[in-house]
Amino acid sequence: MNLFTLSWKNLTNKPLSMMLSLVLFALGVGLISLLLVLNHQLEEKFDKNLAGVDLVVGAKGSPLQLILSSMYHVDSPTGNISIKEAKPFLRPNHPIIKTAIPLSLGDSYQGYRIVGTVPEILKLYTAEIGQGSIWKKTMEVTVGAAVAESLRLKVGDTFHSSHGFDINDDLIHADAKAFHIVGILKPTGSVIDQLVLTNTQSIWAVHDHGNEQAVDEEHDHDEDQLAEADKPLIEYEDKDITAILIQFKGHNIQALNMQRSINENTDMQAATPAIEINRLYALMGTGTKALRWLAIIIVAVSGLSIFISLYNSLKERRYELALMRVMGASPGRLFALIILEGLILAVMGYLLGIALSHGGMELLAAQMKDAYRYTFSGLVFLKEEAYLLGGALGIGFIAAILPAIQAGNTEISTTLAEG
Repeated sequence: MNLFTLSWKNLTNKPLSMMLSLVLFALGVGLISLLLVLNHQLEEKFDKNLAGVDLVVGAKGSPLQLILSSMYHVDSPTGNISIKEAKPFLRPNHPIIKTAIPLSLGDSYQGYRIVGTVPEILKLYTAEIGQGSIWKKTMEVTVGAAVAESLRLKVGDTFHSSHGFDINDDLIHADAKAFHIVGILKPTGSVIDQLVLTNTQSIWAVHDHGNEQAVDEEHDHDEDQLAEADKPLIEYEDKDITAILIQFKGHNIQALNMQRSINENTDMQAATPAIEINRLYALMGTGTKALRWLAIIIVAVSGLSIFISLYNSLKERRYELALMRVMGASPGRLFALIILEGLILAVMGYLLGIALSHGGMELLAAQMKDAYRYTFSGLVFLKEEAYLLGGALGIGFIAAILPAIQAGNTEISTTLAEG
C-alpha cells in the first residue's frame, strides 16, 4: 500500500474530525479568494469606465454620487443643470476642453438607462456599431450590446421609456412617442454596453410631449426631426441637462484650476473621477481588510485544527506506527506519511474553498447584474489564487510537522510492550 492510500485511509478513519478541518480551511481560503476575485473585477470595471474623462460637471451634491451616476450609471443623479450656465463648457473650440459630452438622465427601459447625449460618447469607450447605425433623428436610439442581448432587441423594434430607473409599469410614458431602435453596438466590456443612447432632444420630447414646445419634435417628417437633432445644444438656453463629461486638451494650470473655479463660482459642481474612485477604493478597503483578517484568522484556526487532529490521531496510532517500523518502514517514511496527511487536508480544503468562492461569485454576479446591470463572473481565475495554494500547502505542512517528527521518532520496543 503506497503512502497516499495509507494517508487517505488514516484521514477517513475519523470523518467528523476531517470534515471539521476541511470546512474551516475551506471557509478561510474561500473568503480570501472571493475578496481577490471581487476586488479584481470591480477595479477592472472602475478603471475601464474612467474612459479618459478628466472632469464631470453636474448639479451640486455628493461628488461621488455625481461620478457614479454619470460615469458608472449605478446611482441617481444629483440633479440637473441649465444649458445657459453650462454653455461655456459646451461651446466648440474651447481653449482648454478637448471634448465635452453632455448627458441627460432620468429615464430607462426595463431597468436599462436611457442616456441623451451626442455620438462623440462612442469614442470615449471605443464603441463601434455592430448592426444598423448611430441615432440621427429625435426618438431614434442605439442600444448597447448587453441591452440588446438581455432584452432580445433588434433593429427596427420600438418601445416606450419609463420614468426613473426602476421597472414599474405605472411609470411608463405610454402617451409619449415610442423610441425606435436604429442600431446595436458591438460589445466593449464597458458601461456603454448597458446603455440605451439617443439625442438629448429625445429626452426632452418624452417629458414635454404634452406641451406645445414638443409638438415640433414629434412631427413624423424626417427633415424636421433632422433639423431639430442638428441644432446645437447651446441654443436651448431654457433647457436642462444632467451632466457633462470633460476631457482636457492638456493638464496645464488652467485645466487643473477648472474644478475649483466651477465649485466656487457657479451653481454647478465639478468632480474628478480618478480622485472620487480612489476615495471609494479607500472606503471599500476598510471593509475588505477586516474581512481579509477574518479569513486569515479562520485559516490559522483551521491549521490549528489540522494539528490537533493529527496529534490526537498519532496517539491512537502509535502501535500501528511501531508495527510499520518492525515491517521495515524507516523513520523518514513515517515522517512523510504524517506530512502527506496534512498536505492532503490542505489541498482538499483549498479546492473546496476555491469552489465555494467561485460558486459564491456566480450567485453574487446574478444579484449584481439585476441591481446594477453590470456583468461579473465566477469563472475568472487569478494568478494570486495559485499563490494561495502555496500558502495553503505551507499551513498544512506546518500543522503536520510536529506530529510527523513524533511519528518518525516512535520507540519500537516501548510502544509494542505497552500494546
